Amino acid sequence: MIDETLKSGDFTEREEPFRLFAEWLEDATKSEPNDPNALALATVDPDGMPNVRMVLLKGFDERGFVFYTNFESAKGGEVLSAKKAAMCFHWKSLRRQVRIRGPVEVVSDEEADEYYASRPRGSRIGAWASKQSRPLESRFALEKAVAEYTAKFAIGTIPRPSHWSGFRIVPQTIEFWHDRPFRLHDRVVFTRDEKGDWQTERLYP
Repeated sequence: MIDETLKSGDFTEREEPFRLFAEWLEDATKSEPNDPNALALATVDPDGMPNVRMVLLKGFDERGFVFYTNFESAKGGEVLSAKKAAMCFHWKSLRRQVRIRGPVEVVSDEEADEYYASRPRGSRIGAWASKQSRPLESRFALEKAVAEYTAKFAIGTIPRPSHWSGFRIVPQTIEFWHDRPFRLHDRVVFTRDEKGDWQTERLYP
């Protein structure tokens, strides 16, 4: 378990956010019972109505934070339309939260192919069989589609569907939050300036 006697200066004096995020994610990997890489992804539809759902982070570096999905799904269409999104990690066991906002870009075909090939075979079949977010007449219809694609790709590799790929949120702001007694929490926001450098600012809880 992570020591909860952390001094506020342990993370509020950092000059860039990615190493700090890596440390917090590593801590969460040790303490969270399930899916430490789970995040709430927020998007908006063409009418400006917000949507939020849980997805899994599948990679990050100084370019941004990557997740994968069906581009014909609700979230896929909303991200492609708005080209911006936000995500929130909440690690209850650590009493920590990270919020990220920024424009979104599509990952390269090479990145998508590499990740897709690493998925379990059943998950690769599922990417073909599921018309994600669209009406499903019955569970049997889904199971039938899975069976059909299982037969189709019985031998050899399973190619990545053209409608299935990844998005990278390129962060403009990253906020780190750590619970403190009496709701006097520590909050630090990193903001990228026009030169691409990070500026930091403490926020009232």
